[in-house]
Parts: sequence; C-alpha cells; structure tokens
Amino acid sequence: MTAKGRRTFWACFTGYGLDAFDVQIYSLAITGIVAALALTNQQVGIIATSTLLASAFGGWFAGILADRFGRVRTLQITVVWFAAFTFLSGFAQNFEQLLLCRALMGLGFGGEWSAGAVLMAEVIAPKHRGKAVGFVQSAWAVGWAFAVLVSTVLFSYFPPEMAWRWLFWFGLLPAAAAAVIRRFIDEPEVYVQSQEKLKAAGDTVKISEIFSPSILRTTVLCSILTTGAQGGYYALGTWLPSFLKNERGLSVIGSGGYLAVIIVGSFVGYLSGAYLADLIGRRNKFRLFAIGAFVTVIAYTSLPIPNSLMLILGFPLGFFSSGIFAAMGAFLTENFPTRIRAAGQGFTYNFGRGIAALNPTLIGIAAATMGLGRAIAILAAGSYALVLIVTFLLPETRGKELQAD
Repeated sequence: MTAKGRRTFWACFTGYGLDAFDVQIYSLAITGIVAALALTNQQVGIIATSTLLASAFGGWFAGILADRFGRVRTLQITVVWFAAFTFLSGFAQNFEQLLLCRALMGLGFGGEWSAGAVLMAEVIAPKHRGKAVGFVQSAWAVGWAFAVLVSTVLFSYFPPEMAWRWLFWFGLLPAAAAAVIRRFIDEPEVYVQSQEKLKAAGDTVKISEIFSPSILRTTVLCSILTTGAQGGYYALGTWLPSFLKNERGLSVIGSGGYLAVIIVGSFVGYLSGAYLADLIGRRNKFRLFAIGAFVTVIAYTSLPIPNSLMLILGFPLGFFSSGIFAAMGAFLTENFPTRIRAAGQGFTYNFGRGIAALNPTLIGIAAATMGLGRAIAILAAGSYALVLIVTFLLPETRGKELQAD
C-alpha cells in the first residue's frame, strides 16, 4: 500500500478493533450484570437484541451520511458515539437504563463498520481488496481478545457486581482514536470524483436508489447473505461465555482459556479468509467457511465431548465463524455503484444484523426448554445454511474495478 493506504488501514483497523471491544464486553459482563441487577436470561437476550437492532438502523444511517458527507467524517463521529454510550452503560442501575444505553451504543457500533469498510475498500487496488478489507476485519479478534484480557483482570480483582461496571468504563478508550482518524487520513479519490460528477450534473445522492428495480435484487440477496453470517456469529458470541459457565461448569477465569483459543482461531480465520477471498473468489470462500462453521458449531455445543477436546475444537469454531466475514466488506463494496455504495453496504450489512439480532433473544427463550447448547446449535447452524444457499444466487466480483459512478 501507499503511505495514504497504510494510514487508512491502521485508522480503520484501530476503529474496528475498538468497536469490537465495546461490543464484546457485554457478553463478558453478563454474569456480573445478572448478579448486580437481577436480570433474567430473557432480559439479557433482549438487551443484546436491542443493541443489534439499533446497530442496523445506525449502520444504514451512517452509510447515508458517508455517501453525502464523506467516509472519514462519518467514521470519526461513529467512534465517539459508541464509546460514549458504552461508558454510560457502566452507570446503569436497572434493566431499563442498561437497555437504553446499549441500544444507543448500537447506533454507533453499526455505523463504524459501514463507514470504515467502504473507506478501506475504496483506497486499495482490486487484486488486494479482499486481503486489505479482510485484514481490517481481523481487528475484531484483536478487540475481542483485549476485552477478554481486561475482563479477566477486572473480575479477578473486583467482585462481579462491580467488575462489569469498570469493564464498561474502559469502553471510553475508543474516543481517543477519533481525533487521529480525522487528522491523518483523507477521502478516497474514487469517492471525491463521484461527488464532483454529481455536482457537475447538478444531481444529488438518491439513497432510495438501492431499492430501484436495477439494484433491488442485489440489495435483497446481499441482505440475506449478511443475515446468515451474522445470525450464526451472534448466536455464538452473545451466549458462549454463559454456555461455558453454566453448561460446562467453567468459572469466569477458567473460561478465559477456552475463549482465548476461539479468539486465536478467529484471528487466523480472518487472515486466511482474506487471502482466500482474492485467491479462490468471494463466493467459494463464503461456501467453504459456511460449511466449516455449520459442522463445528454443532460439534461444539451438542456433542458429549470432554472439556479438553472442547478446548481444541474452539480453534476451528473461531476460525470459521469469524473468518466468514473476511470477504464481506470487499464483496458488498463491489456490488454497489460509488454514489450509493456506503448506503447500499450499510443497509445490507445492517439489515442482516437487525434480523440476526433476534437470535440472542430466541436463544434465551428456547434455552428454558431445550438447554442453552442445543438452542445455540439450531439457530447458528440454520444461519450458516442460509449463507451457503444464497452464494449460488449472487455474482462473483473478485478483481472488479471501482468506478466514479
């Protein structure tokens, strides 16, 4: 990459990693939150779902802002937003207050990805786009690992009723990255050229164009693709710490090692998926990871295996469930014209997140009758099957040149 490209990469990588930290600390804080606020599993699921539903609206809205006012400015605003409301979550005194703070945090959480993924994809050469955007996605595993590390330390030194508050207060850290993002990176040239063409023609960005007859099929199919990938991930991500504690009998400290293996697998999965997206194509890469995730999630949550084997199986679980996202940003970027790219990408990715947001609540309800492990397995496996099916209906976009249209 050029110097500009490297600055853009690190800004997007840092922003997405800190985004992951602020999102993942909720699942790690659940045991402390339940102890302090006396929440039920259903309420825990409702909070998680509300965050994801809000992120769906936030992501689409941020995409609209990014097309009209710029990718960089929108990225900066969203980082400050989700950091502020994560911090405020640490002061919640009841279910309603925490629900409100996490929902508002979700608006920024969804928006950060919409702006950052488009920004990175537009500054990189087509033959490396899958790798570059996939490497940015790998920041999720880094942010998740940081969240687990901070959580393990805090729960070691504070009682659960207080540790979860400190965990949320640490979520203010991303705000410091916002100034750096705006100061050192510029708007992509293809975006600037597109805006100049619109201005010269006396035209404006028409956000509704993503629903026009010529684009609607792409919008619908990409939304289904993201629904499946995120449905599987959030089924696992929200409830996995509770599954390890309640059904496998591991303490918060003991489960840290299992989560560490999953996170390492996730990081390797992101990097591998990033290379494979450019090597074998976007669709083949989605198919490979969807099948792998389908098989491993069933084995991890449903088979009567010892904890020692679960520790090993955590690597492929993280590898496939996270690595499936490595090509997502590049693929969505390549499916929409520049003038509505952020809106299209923001809507489809976050529409998928909004539908997938139902999974944590559904699992919380279903766990009461069938057990947490089985509930996770059914909803996650069904989501990955959806990804596999829709890849046969979407075009291959590897190597596509982006135009100032």
